[in-house]
Amino acid sequence: MKAKDLNERSLEDLKELEKSLRSDLFQNRLKNFTNRLDDTSNIRKTRRDLARVLTVLKSRGAAPEAQASTKEG
Repeated sequence: MKAKDLNERSLEDLKELEKSLRSDLFQNRLKNFTNRLDDTSNIRKTRRDLARVLTVLKSRGAAPEAQASTKEG
């Protein structure tokens, strides 16, 4: 996944892609933990793709939901 391709996508599409990548990352980690993941490089690739998506979202001013909430205490 290239950053140039991400810049051309809409905001809603990027948010949907973020959710999908988070889900894929969780599934890959779970499979790795249970020794069912054949290609462990998928975890790294997914993490990097997710970072690219979050970077594009942040540059557009759309904060991700997980980081947008502030901790008050």
